[in-house]
Amino acid sequence: MSNVPFGFQPPEPPDDSSGQPQNPFNMADIGSALSQLGAMLQGMSANPQSGPVNWSAATDVARQAIASAGDPVVADAQRRSVDEAVRLADLWLDPVTTFPTTGAGARAWSRSEWLAGTMPAWQQIITPIAEQVQTSMGAMMPNPEDLASGLPEELRSMLPADMPVDLTAMLGPLMGMAKQMGASMFAMQAGQGLAALAGEVLGAGDVGLPLTTDGVPTLLPENVAHFGKGLEIDDAEIVLYLALREVAHQRLFQHVAWLGPTVRGAVAEYARGIGLDSGAMEKAMRDIDMSNPANIQEALSSGVLVPEDTPEQKAALARLETLLALVEGWVDHVVTSAVGDRLGSAVRLQEAVRRRRAAGGPAEKTFSTLVGLEMRPRRLRDAAALWSELERARGVEGRDAVWQHPDLLPGPADLDDPTSFVAGSAISDADLAALTSGEGTASHAGGEAEGSEGAGAAEGSDATPPEDPDAASEE
Repeated sequence: MSNVPFGFQPPEPPDDSSGQPQNPFNMADIGSALSQLGAMLQGMSANPQSGPVNWSAATDVARQAIASAGDPVVADAQRRSVDEAVRLADLWLDPVTTFPTTGAGARAWSRSEWLAGTMPAWQQIITPIAEQVQTSMGAMMPNPEDLASGLPEELRSMLPADMPVDLTAMLGPLMGMAKQMGASMFAMQAGQGLAALAGEVLGAGDVGLPLTTDGVPTLLPENVAHFGKGLEIDDAEIVLYLALREVAHQRLFQHVAWLGPTVRGAVAEYARGIGLDSGAMEKAMRDIDMSNPANIQEALSSGVLVPEDTPEQKAALARLETLLALVEGWVDHVVTSAVGDRLGSAVRLQEAVRRRRAAGGPAEKTFSTLVGLEMRPRRLRDAAALWSELERARGVEGRDAVWQHPDLLPGPADLDDPTSFVAGSAISDADLAALTSGEGTASHAGGEAEGSEGAGAAEGSDATPPEDPDAASEE
């Protein structure tokens, strides 16, 4: 059995034809790892955190990663381009939705500005996940009293004779430090995930979640330019199309007040069922080479903190994914209606956006691993078709009226059969008044009664995502 302590095992020495002994350690990597650890411990001492995530450290990690990847300052010409595109987008959207303009102007952000502007929302989304992970990890750790009483005899013999066997007083602070280190490690993971998102998001509403509260349509010109590479479409048309999507998102988020709290509630509900596999965590810790920063980062992104979903979590995840699909489907539909035949490249741009959302990129994979949630809707086409059917049957006002209360929204099964939902989606003024006043749940004409399992229902649903053969390859 090796006497080398855990975490300091050198890698296998490389083959070398010279026969000379090789240094198994990469001193640059060791120095980097020690520097990161030192900075983390120094930050813990200077700014002790009581929460499950050290958000100050997470922000620093994300900023450093964004700066390393490149974060050009937004040029004046780019700001003017965004302003003009947003103004035109507002004019085009006015006739196709009942949600009015936010009247908040326009904004062009760099990647670091996106991070700063959306960090409060990410804290609300991620914290419930981190809290439950921390609770689960705490439940797996022995309490100081048990640990002290169970100290192996060989370690007891190494203690001074006058030292009491009861080490509770000494182990308690160590357990507290371990808790703070856990918060810092989760912060590192969160920072890396948000930095990856900052490198890909096209606007403030691009992930389909309300990440800002001021209603200002916002684009990231550098990411927009990267998105347009290889499309062979005029830059101005790309900016205009993405501005239409961003303005539509902001109108929906601003005028559907329950949307943000409902999304956060679904995430919190998902988090309540989190539990960790102690065996998987133990194996992951054995496999980590603490002298190799790349190996540590790989372990953090491997999903070791993400458990298998319970039935309750699957139901919450189904509701959340359906809600995100309905948001993106509505945006897709109203943008298509607004464009009409005025933008020759619209169909190509629509397909490019759909492929991007269906396939996902490094940012989506990173964030999915981070919180265990798929933040990209898998049924965008089905949702867009449902909104189109609803508009044909009830007009623009009838279509948008469905957003007045979460219980009126379609559920997962409705995406499979939009015709039946449309036929039963009529609601009387009295029923709507009862819903909005909190007196109960309206009965739809199609027989949906109290306890409806719509996408916005917070609890009490056993809905699971229906099979979607095109989910993985939606184009």
